[in-house]
Amino acid sequence: MVDAAFIGLGVMGYPMAGHLTSAGHRVAVFNRTAHVAQRWRGEHTGSVAATPAAAAAGADIVFMCVGADDDVRSVVYGPDGVLAAARPGSIVVDHTTASADLARELAAACAERDVGFIDAPVSGGEAGAKNGVLTVMCGGAAEHFERARPVMDSYARAVTLIGEAGAGQLTKMVNQVCIAGLVQALSEALEFGRRAGLDLATVLETISQGAAGSWQMANRGATMTADEFDFGFAVDWMRKDLGIVLAEAQRNGAPLPVTALVDQFYKRVQELGGGRWDTSSLIALLRPPNIGD
Repeated sequence: MVDAAFIGLGVMGYPMAGHLTSAGHRVAVFNRTAHVAQRWRGEHTGSVAATPAAAAAGADIVFMCVGADDDVRSVVYGPDGVLAAARPGSIVVDHTTASADLARELAAACAERDVGFIDAPVSGGEAGAKNGVLTVMCGGAAEHFERARPVMDSYARAVTLIGEAGAGQLTKMVNQVCIAGLVQALSEALEFGRRAGLDLATVLETISQGAAGSWQMANRGATMTADEFDFGFAVDWMRKDLGIVLAEAQRNGAPLPVTALVDQFYKRVQELGGGRWDTSSLIALLRPPNIGD
């Protein structure tokens, strides 16, 4: 069992921190919206800290799961930040989906203080976090990974070291490219089937057993046909992630024509007022105007 800190109690971090306490770890949490941290404390056995530094003081491992690059920097640096109090020999694990450049920056900043760092974005969405079955993609030193992995197992079914710092974030980018294309293809297929007059429930049951089957089809196919988009990973978050992907692709020269197009489709969903809809809401763009309004 370890002394842990968890910074950021959003839809992912809230249940992840809870799983740590359920596994017997001692957890101090910090959240910028204080009442959320107090609500978490009412449901779990951990403690609430007033600042990221206070949460990190004495922790063996500091976990973070916040919004984007600048949000990470805001809780890491400065007199109230994690690095102001992280003790030598501890490890910082960043579960935020952020840029690979930030991961490398944080790895260097941590190393200057003899603190380990792992970039560890996750996949599995809110349901995966609640059920403790996330996939965690890690970048960092093997020695730090081996110490942190058993603790991350508290909320994950797969925790893998991909490579050096930044490799976790790059792998998450690969993940989001795959999802973007899959959701668009599934949207087009379902709308094609609807207009062809097919029973979509029967179609999904049939093709999900073959080469077309996917997590998206199994978990979102039925809800997409029912125009239900009020759960899961939000369009606003996906656009943030795809922005990171496209910026990285511009640097490394990778051609991502489909990803760039789907990003613009998600922008149109935002313009419909669907920024908080699930990413499967791409299908709303293919329906008559009254669908998805």
